[in-house]
Amino acid sequence: MTAKMSRRDMDLAATRLKGHIVETPMLTSTEFSARVGRQVYIKAENMQRSGSFKFRGAMNALMSMSSRQRESGVIAATSGNHGLALALAGYRLRVPVTVVLPEDAPLVKRRSIEQLHATVKTYDRREGGRDAITQMEANRCGLTVVPSAEHRWIITGAGTVAVEMLRQAPDLRAILVPVGGGGLAAGTAMVATGIDVIGVEPAAADDTARSIHTGKKVRISAPLTIADSLGHTAPPDLTLNINKRGLADIVTVPEPAIADAMAHLWRHWGLKAEPSGAVALAGLVQALDRLPRGPVGVVLSGGNVDWHTFRSLLDVSMERTDPHDDSQPALPVRR
Repeated sequence: MTAKMSRRDMDLAATRLKGHIVETPMLTSTEFSARVGRQVYIKAENMQRSGSFKFRGAMNALMSMSSRQRESGVIAATSGNHGLALALAGYRLRVPVTVVLPEDAPLVKRRSIEQLHATVKTYDRREGGRDAITQMEANRCGLTVVPSAEHRWIITGAGTVAVEMLRQAPDLRAILVPVGGGGLAAGTAMVATGIDVIGVEPAAADDTARSIHTGKKVRISAPLTIADSLGHTAPPDLTLNINKRGLADIVTVPEPAIADAMAHLWRHWGLKAEPSGAVALAGLVQALDRLPRGPVGVVLSGGNVDWHTFRSLLDVSMERTDPHDDSQPALPVRR
């Protein structure tokens, strides 16, 4: 889909979704902001329905469909959060949902999807072909495919995150967002014109960064990263074209930095973030010198992580990022 989108489309989506989504808070930490030398706001989308920002796009998509499409049902290929969001939106609107999920998706996400009475079909991430599997099932059952990123309904729904952020903190000079399929980054870039929108990817899953830097779509091997929701092999054309124009920068972060960002969010804000949800804060720490001066907004995009995984990642990172350990400072201090 190549139809043009604008800030007005995001505002219309925000109006459509009012009462159906949570306006999540923008949270600050005096200690963390002091250490990085600027006011940092966390947009806590882990508090959104379904536990991630994905609910905005999923709900917007189902509400925008015809009654016939809703009655027939929908299908989505997803690493977890989009499927969970679509399952919840379908449950609330009584729309049948099928989710095509990788076999190694976090169990907490699969169980949550199944508890919402969605049908789950699995595939081997290493063999790929999820889009072909999804389209074949859609054709067989007469289902409407709801992409995780590359559709105007998904992008405009995701863009409502930035609509809220700029209303809650109008003095922001930059917004950092995680990049997987690129829908959140694209929606944010179209809303937050005039300030820097910075995408952040795991270094192990840097398909969008490579594509933007080379000027053409780059396909990578199936990535191994703790940020499972961001493990794409190539960016969709629609979001890539928007992000090439709209992003001021794109930052890549190593795996330990992602776990450290989870520790910062827990220590300074008391927030539980899944690895993918913490990537944008990891990008802020990684690229402080590349950010404009002034207040910065960071999207914590989701919190769907099982407690065992969360604890195991934090055990080491909480020690490594201890602000009271003078032998290894937690963050670069900015004056």
